[in-house]
Amino acid sequence: MKPISRFPLAIWISGAVALFAPAARGDVVMDWNAKADAIAIEKQLPNAPNARGQAMLHIAMFEAVNAIDRRYAPYKLNLVADRAASREAAAASAAYDVLLALHPDRKSDLDATLAASLAGIADNEAKSKGIELGKQAAAGIIALRANDGSNTPESYRPVTTPGVYVPTATPIESTSSKITPFAMSSGSQFRPAPPPALTSETWTRDLNEIREIGSSTSTKRSDEQTTIARFWFFTGPRTYNTIVRQIVAARKMDLVDCARLYALTSMAGTDAFIAVFDAKYTYNLWRPVTAIRNADLTSNPATPREASWLPLGTTPMHPEYPCAHCIVASAVSTVLQNVVGNEIGEITLASPTAPGVTRKWTRLQDYSDEVSNARIYAGFHYRFSTEAGKDMGKKIGDLTVATQMLGAGTVAAAQRKR
Repeated sequence: MKPISRFPLAIWISGAVALFAPAARGDVVMDWNAKADAIAIEKQLPNAPNARGQAMLHIAMFEAVNAIDRRYAPYKLNLVADRAASREAAAASAAYDVLLALHPDRKSDLDATLAASLAGIADNEAKSKGIELGKQAAAGIIALRANDGSNTPESYRPVTTPGVYVPTATPIESTSSKITPFAMSSGSQFRPAPPPALTSETWTRDLNEIREIGSSTSTKRSDEQTTIARFWFFTGPRTYNTIVRQIVAARKMDLVDCARLYALTSMAGTDAFIAVFDAKYTYNLWRPVTAIRNADLTSNPATPREASWLPLGTTPMHPEYPCAHCIVASAVSTVLQNVVGNEIGEITLASPTAPGVTRKWTRLQDYSDEVSNARIYAGFHYRFSTEAGKDMGKKIGDLTVATQMLGAGTVAAAQRKR
C-alpha cells in the first residue's frame, strides 16, 4: 500500500463531496448525503447518533424513489406511488423532511438546499407528486424511529470505592447500544465471546505487540505505519460515505440503485456502532494505556509494567473491546463487496487528521484491513480486538444485504421456497 498524494486541508473540508466522485445519476442522493456530513461537522455529532440520522435520511430517500418502480422490496413502508412522479423531487423532499426533523436549527440552510435540489425540475404534476411522495416517506421513517432508544439518558457509573478519585471525564457513546438496530434483531445479536484472560498467550502476545508498535516513542513502527495510524484518527460516516460516492460514480448507478447502496451501507454502519457499544460496555475492558501502566496487577510476569507508556494518539473515551473503527469499516466493506465485488478499481480517501495524505486501494478488503491495523499502530486496540471487530462487521454486512431491500427476483424466489 502506498500513500501519498497531496491536497490542501481547506479544500478537503469544503469540497470533500466533489473531490473524489464525478457526477453520477444519483446526484441528488449524494448532494443530501453531503449536507448531512456538513451538519455533522458543524455540530460535532458523535458517531452513533450521526450514523443513525444518516441511515434515516437514506432509507427515506430509498423508500421514496423505489416506490415509483418497485425495483426492490421496501424497507418498512408500503407507499403507493404514481410511476410518473419525479424521482428527484421525491428524494429531495424526503431528505429535507428527515434532516429538518433531526436538525430544526438548520432550517434556513436546509431550505436553501431543497430549493437548489428542486430548481432543475420542471414545475408540473410529476414534481408535485414527487414532493408529496417524499414527504410521506420521511414521515414514515421518522415515525418508525420516534421511540428507538436514541434519547436514552447517559448514566455511566465509574468503577471506584468510596472516597477514591477517578478521572472525571465521562465516557462517550455509553447509551448507543440502546438504539434499535436497522437490520439486526438486537444490539447483542453478534456480541463476541469475552476477551482473553490476562494471563493467556493471546493477551501476552497482543499486549506486548502494542506496547512496542503503538507507543508514542516506538522505534518499531515504520514511517508509513505512523502515517496510517494518524490518517485513521478520522472516524465515522464521513470515512465511508466518500468511498460509497466513488463506487456509485464508477458504476454509473442510477438514482434508485444509488439510493439503495447508500441506505444499505448506512444501515450496516449504524448497526455496527450499536453492536460494538453493546459489547464494549458489557465487557468494559481496559485500554492499552491503562493495561500497560497497571500490568503489575495481572500476575503475568511476561507483561511487565511500564509506568510512563503512552499511545501514539489520544485514546478514545470508551472501553476497548472490540474495535469500533474495525467493525464499522468491515460492515460497510462487506455490504459493498456483496453488491459490487471486492475489486473496485481505485478508490481514494483524504483525512483531516493527516493533512496532505491520500490513501488508495483497489480492493475493499484492503481498505478494511488497513483500518484495523491502524488502530494497533495508534496504540488504541489489541490485535484480538481488531479481529473480533472485523468478524462482527462481516456478519452485520452480510445480514444487511441478505435481508434488506432485496431485488424483486430474490423476494419471489424466497417466497417460492416457503
